[in-house]
Amino acid sequence: MNTAYQHTGTENFVRAFAEFSKENGRILPELNTIAIGRLEDIGFPTTRHEEWKYTNVSPILNTAFSHPGPQFRLKKEDIQSWMLAGKDAILLVFENGYLNTDLSSLDGLPEKVIIASLSAQRSNAIVKQHLAKYAPMKQESFVVLNTAFVSDGAFIYLPANIQIEKPVHVLYVNDSEFHPTVIYPRNLIVADKNASVKVAVSYHSIGSTNAGFTNAVTEVVAGQNAQVELIKIQNENESAFHISHTEAILSKDSVFNISTITLGGKIVRNNLHIVLSETNSVAHLYGLYITDGNQLVDNHTLVDHMSPNCESNELYKGVLGGKSSGVFNGKVFVRQDAQKTNAYQSNKNILLSDEATMNTKPQLEIFADDVKCSHGATTGQMDAEALFYLRSRGIGEQEAKAFLNIAFAADVIKNISIEALRDRLMPLIENKLKQSIQS
Repeated sequence: MNTAYQHTGTENFVRAFAEFSKENGRILPELNTIAIGRLEDIGFPTTRHEEWKYTNVSPILNTAFSHPGPQFRLKKEDIQSWMLAGKDAILLVFENGYLNTDLSSLDGLPEKVIIASLSAQRSNAIVKQHLAKYAPMKQESFVVLNTAFVSDGAFIYLPANIQIEKPVHVLYVNDSEFHPTVIYPRNLIVADKNASVKVAVSYHSIGSTNAGFTNAVTEVVAGQNAQVELIKIQNENESAFHISHTEAILSKDSVFNISTITLGGKIVRNNLHIVLSETNSVAHLYGLYITDGNQLVDNHTLVDHMSPNCESNELYKGVLGGKSSGVFNGKVFVRQDAQKTNAYQSNKNILLSDEATMNTKPQLEIFADDVKCSHGATTGQMDAEALFYLRSRGIGEQEAKAFLNIAFAADVIKNISIEALRDRLMPLIENKLKQSIQS
């Protein structure tokens, strides 16, 4: 076995799979079995693996998690503060990985649009055509793990020429109040030719004593001239583990915008792969991570330019306080046939303390000769001149620091097109920034 991988903890998941495989109504029964076998073969990455150099997953693997069934105890008042996309949003609420229909709201769906749980749509031809066809399983251990245990998630399908004005909010809650709990959300978003949709997926947790582990996979398929906006918000508590993988496939003339906002969690890893498979497709990637205490947030992005005349723009920003750590590894891959590519990548970070650390590695791999590509990364302290200017106007030091960091973060949030979501995110971000400044 490659020394970059380990089998520690694998046996725990294999034993859990023996019970899970007895359940009725599994979404991918044949692929579940293949995936658990694959997991036994490859194990989990260690810090010897270059892609996991700064992220040690041992705390996750050494925790004995339970995989709860569809047992619901949340009420509508319990989720009010998490209704980030506004009261008019189409809402799917998943409690411990299963759809809670009593808390969900699907009013106002256009004809032929499907927004439902995957488990209810497992026989749907679109689901069979696309589910588990894109997210890689060769060496992505946590994609394999999700595929082995996937039992539910969100399915969003827009037929050709359909545009949904209302945002769609998929809300996940991991309840680990009584024991460590793992959930395996799986999302499939398919927008056919000329379709348009805006989707917010948020992750929250209950219980701070026990660790909750969210292992999520999202697959996005954008058809010709389709427009898909995806906003991922991770706001779980300080004891939570969160590892997610998002895979997006873009067709001719399609546009995909994704914003990844990370505010909570003990160990968080966001993997994002975007494939511009046909000409004139465009991808915009925005990321914001705010950390304090002993948090670790790791963002890995890969934009694969396969075809000519495509464009990608990437902006990730981080504010790190306390003893927290951040990682940004962004790769833009331009294939030989992808002439006339335009790709831009930027990572900017502010360290609020001497003990906070940031490891950043922007990369370009270009095999075409007629391209415009650039990348850059900066990590440093707060702008001393700007801080002095505010202080000289009678603004206190803590307030001045908060003001500067809020402006820094807003540069990412302003790209979210859902107004209600922007309005609800900013107070959360401001509170988190104030905590980071004080830590």
